Amino acid sequence: MADPLYLTAIALMAAVTYLTRIGGYLFLRNRTLGPRLRIVMESAPGCVLITVIAPDFVTGRPADLIALAVTMLAAAKLPVLPTVIIAIAAAGILRHALV
Repeated sequence: MADPLYLTAIALMAAVTYLTRIGGYLFLRNRTLGPRLRIVMESAPGCVLITVIAPDFVTGRPADLIALAVTMLAAAKLPVLPTVIIAIAAAGILRHALV
């Protein structure tokens, strides 16, 4: 059974991510965005999602730390979806192999 605190955090982060997406369309729909503001608006949901993995940086579990390193390498070279798939696979395989 998943920890209710984690589920609540995930639900709140999903809501914030959705609100940043829909808020941009609602509040800025009649304005012309400059390049800097466009980059900020496109980066906000990713910044919220980063908070999902941030607690793993301090776990001290070798499998999670190695999976984070693999994820960072994948994120530097690949788009988001392949990175997420690689991250999930790396975490699962390493947790199974190193426990």
